[in-house]
Amino acid sequence: MQYLSWRAIFLLNVPIGLLVLHLVKKGLAGEEWKGAGGEGFDLAGALVYTAALAALMYGLSAITEARGQLFAVGGAAAMAFFLRRETRIANPILNAGLFMKNKVFAFSSLAAFLNYSASFAAGFLLSLYLQYARGMTPKQAGFVLVFQPLFMVAFSPWAGRLSDRRDPGLIASAGMALTAAGILLFAGPESGLPLWRIITGLCVLGLGLALFSSPNTNAVMGSVEKRYYSVASAALATMRVTGQMFSMAVVMLLFSIFVGKVRLGPENHEGLARAFGAGVWIFAALAVLGVFASLKRRKAS
Repeated sequence: MQYLSWRAIFLLNVPIGLLVLHLVKKGLAGEEWKGAGGEGFDLAGALVYTAALAALMYGLSAITEARGQLFAVGGAAAMAFFLRRETRIANPILNAGLFMKNKVFAFSSLAAFLNYSASFAAGFLLSLYLQYARGMTPKQAGFVLVFQPLFMVAFSPWAGRLSDRRDPGLIASAGMALTAAGILLFAGPESGLPLWRIITGLCVLGLGLALFSSPNTNAVMGSVEKRYYSVASAALATMRVTGQMFSMAVVMLLFSIFVGKVRLGPENHEGLARAFGAGVWIFAALAVLGVFASLKRRKAS
């Protein structure tokens, strides 16, 4: 971002996406990939889900205006209609039966949604805080934020292997607790956050995400029959992306309350710090709820 437009970051995904498409195309030739042969695609459900999610996200980002409130209510109603509809058709895009009949799968998916809702926006808020409140350049802020993914990369393989030998639900619950602890280390940005607390919080958050992600995926895939692997994987990915979108919707809501409809910059760092401070408590609460969801999954098993 320091040398190119922020839009340039999306170009990095193009060669990766093309490589993945090539690998998937080659892999699809095998019979083991064919788990839903002959089933129709729920195009209507996909369109309703997309419209409902878009309306919800826009509505929450402008919730202080009448138009935003209207979109939020409409999006929530459309989402309720989508979920009800998916329980009544033969080939749903979201297999509601897995959620209703498989408690381990349901609570694991809920834990994933809460995990990404709690953690995803932390990096975004910290990036803005470091640049506009602490006066760092985008390059300097990036060097600080890299501690979280470094800890995830370092500990995720170990967490995955550990979940093969120990209860993945217990390991994922510990990861969620660490995620909450890491987020709480960012509390009080209005009075200034020392750099050591920011780096410590990012390290704890990265460790928590590492301990949660692989074991939770292990628990999800281990709770379904082999023929449902693709459905379970897709549902888990949906929980992840929906959680990330909800996390950013909360940020937009906080910005609309504490900052207003202005261009973000150093001149409104006080409103940004207040929004960040409120977000810390909201996201920490979501992470704590995720701990309970993860532990509930263990009881259900």
